Amino acid sequence: MTTRDQADALRRALGVPAGQSSDFDLNPRIALPPERKLRPAGVLAAFLDTPQGLQLLLTKRSSRLKHHPGQIAFPGGKVDPGDADEVAAALREAHEEVGLDPSNVEVLGTLPAHETVTGFLVTPVLALIRAPFTLVPEPGEVEEAFYVPFDHITDPARYSVQWRRWRGERRLYYTAPFGPYYIWGATARMLRGLAERVQA
Repeated sequence: MTTRDQADALRRALGVPAGQSSDFDLNPRIALPPERKLRPAGVLAAFLDTPQGLQLLLTKRSSRLKHHPGQIAFPGGKVDPGDADEVAAALREAHEEVGLDPSNVEVLGTLPAHETVTGFLVTPVLALIRAPFTLVPEPGEVEEAFYVPFDHITDPARYSVQWRRWRGERRLYYTAPFGPYYIWGATARMLRGLAERVQA
């Protein structure tokens, strides 16, 4: 599949009907918190055109962070008062976290939102990076930035279900390991949703 074919597959995926996902999808016995208030957030699922095909930009969060230290994540974060919407938040955060200039991003559209156990309603923003750029991880937030091949994250067979104890409950979650990077949890769940839409 050429990079043009891969980009076309991403565009088609945006048109595949699908509902919101949740960290609770695999765990129906864990009750959703009553009267929960979800905070809006946006993350950038941005692909770079390379000789090896499209590659997805991901980050490894700093081990010094209070929330989700060391985890693999999309660039992005909560919607701040100055952000117009989740797309603006994702672009702003990607610029702050890894030095990706918003003018170097072609936004294709948004995928269904994902509810996290930490109280966020996260909108994945699907995008193409217009040209190669120098990754500049923000040391306070990002330990490392790297790329994952399109064929890895859009293949449902790459995903498996694992479990661990969380707040006294056995919690199931998706994983899609790539080399030394353990992609799991909400990031893996959102990527699996994209994989399902690409293959639909």
